[in-house]
Amino acid sequence: MTADFPRNSPSPQDVQAMDKAHHLHPWTNFGPFEEKGALVMSRGEGCWLWDAGGRRYFDAIGGMWCTNIGLGRREMAEAIADQVTRLAFSNTFVDTTNEPAALLAAKLASLAPGDLNRVHFTTSGSTAVDTAYRMVHYYQTAMGRPEKTQMIARDYSYHGSTYISQSVGKRPGDRVPFFRYQETGIHHLTAPNPYRAPEGMDEAAFCDWLVAEFGAKLAQIGPEKVGGFFAEPIQASGGVIVPPEGYLQRMAAICRQHDILFVADEVVTAFGRLGHWFASEAEFGIQPDMITCAKGLTSGYLPLGALIFSDRIWQAMAADGARWFTSGFTYSGHPVACAAALKNIEIIEREDLLGNATRVGALFEARMKALEALPMVGQVRGRKLMICVENVADKATRALLPEDLDVGTRIADTCEAMGLMVRPLGHLNVMSPPLTLTAEDVGMVGDTLERAIRQVADDLVREGVKLG
Repeated sequence: MTADFPRNSPSPQDVQAMDKAHHLHPWTNFGPFEEKGALVMSRGEGCWLWDAGGRRYFDAIGGMWCTNIGLGRREMAEAIADQVTRLAFSNTFVDTTNEPAALLAAKLASLAPGDLNRVHFTTSGSTAVDTAYRMVHYYQTAMGRPEKTQMIARDYSYHGSTYISQSVGKRPGDRVPFFRYQETGIHHLTAPNPYRAPEGMDEAAFCDWLVAEFGAKLAQIGPEKVGGFFAEPIQASGGVIVPPEGYLQRMAAICRQHDILFVADEVVTAFGRLGHWFASEAEFGIQPDMITCAKGLTSGYLPLGALIFSDRIWQAMAADGARWFTSGFTYSGHPVACAAALKNIEIIEREDLLGNATRVGALFEARMKALEALPMVGQVRGRKLMICVENVADKATRALLPEDLDVGTRIADTCEAMGLMVRPLGHLNVMSPPLTLTAEDVGMVGDTLERAIRQVADDLVREGVKLG
């Protein structure tokens, strides 16, 4: 039986009660949710959020790696409303299109590196990765290599939550025994995390080891059976893992040698998070065959994803004019979402938010790096506006705190009480603030997070936990 729906504007308590009674959240943790329910947000402006009770929080998470231009932009609302009035929906199947979709495809082609001039619109990053997986199969078959169906990715990667995209990813905590995953045809290599390299290996030796592992994996599977390699330039939700110098370039070279498509998952790193439209070439010097993107594409104002791929792939798939590419979604190239993306890109360009991300991102890196002086912080890593704090029990051995202490959540909860939102991921805390971040914001975030870590460390010591 459904509860009575409030006749007037619901109170914050009513909203929370309805949410608790009816809403299954992504990644719901059933015990705490059943006990406490959810924090109800009611308003956002710039980098700030207000909950339904009127409390204000600085959102250093950036929504979910996505609110790049900040919240509450009136010109975004106007662009969206104008498109809704003009053309609220038009499908893009087969031979129909709309102006915003065509304009956005051309714009993305102009921003993407090299010959990545073709765009397939999706609804999210997950569906962009799902489409890339299918396109690898389609392309390899079109090239006369139908046996190249195997895929390779990395541990601690996150590529989405559709059946295939979550099977491609392999982040601790995402795989639960109640779901099933693709167990055949997808292989995983060691995460390129220098902080967790085998004992005694410096970064250069670790890079050599990782590249050798890739070669060994190909020899084991047979390179003639491997169609694609999926890699985030920086592994975001896996812990902001920045690979060793030269790693991605060497992996890409091996892919080219064996006709393996390099799929760069830039759902997080694209549209300014590292100070570039796309990070693959600008930050890491690689030319991928495909780029998946979403999040910053619209700065979270509307759902939209895209797979950007090379002219070479298009030409191979289209060589036989009788073929059909039977993949897509009702909302592929949705005119309102595409209009939002166009306005979002215009704002980033006009306000030089890429430049701001580079300048203020350097300050943010430096302030966060200073947290390594704290006894419980083992490493601060990341680049520009994409930072992770790894909390440890012992800085010398890098041993982790017991999982049941849930130190990342303790720190995030303490920050929240101080008016700052950071994201907990096990023993980690990650941040991806909007590109509009200021130097003053950097100081506030750094000082607040430092106070929170110190407070949690003091609490743990009082509880008898030994911190080395």
